Amino acid sequence: MNSNTYSRNLLLVDDDHTFCSVMSNAMRRRGFHVVVAHDAAEARAMASKQAPEYALVDLRMPGESGLSLIQFLHVLHPSMRIVMLTGYAAIATAIQAIKLGATHYLTKPVNADEVLVAFDRAEGDCDVAVAATPLSVDQLEWEHLQRILTEQHGNVTAAARALNMHRRTLQRKLTKRNTFSTNDSLHN
Repeated sequence: MNSNTYSRNLLLVDDDHTFCSVMSNAMRRRGFHVVVAHDAAEARAMASKQAPEYALVDLRMPGESGLSLIQFLHVLHPSMRIVMLTGYAAIATAIQAIKLGATHYLTKPVNADEVLVAFDRAEGDCDVAVAATPLSVDQLEWEHLQRILTEQHGNVTAAARALNMHRRTLQRKLTKRNTFSTNDSLHN
């Protein structure tokens, strides 16, 4: 299939090369012309040459975060359908992603069909089930840490200062949660 038979252009931005390979192949089978970038700088350059109609952007990558890339892409092409991906779900980053121009926010692991549904979502869903139980203390702490980290633009030192916490303590909490989330998703 040559690029002329594709009906939609997709920019896929993630530092995980295996994920990019699998997802780009799946999206090509669904009619997308896919270009892949492994960091925000590379994605900016690609999008500046030709703004895609769709973008799938990872939140955490080396260097600049996906949040600032979303803002850039939205300004570049306001009608672009942007989906934020993350392995580290947090309410604060989901809210920021939507405010900056994302269409939807998905937590990894994710498949191509879920991405397609997210691209097509133009409005909220008032029928979404409301959680019957409140967040756990651990989840509340994680959400708070993520909110402060987001407010400090991902700067761990500044976030630790704002939390009145030693930098190493904050790093340990972030690493512990990330390791738990990764191990948990590997076993599911």
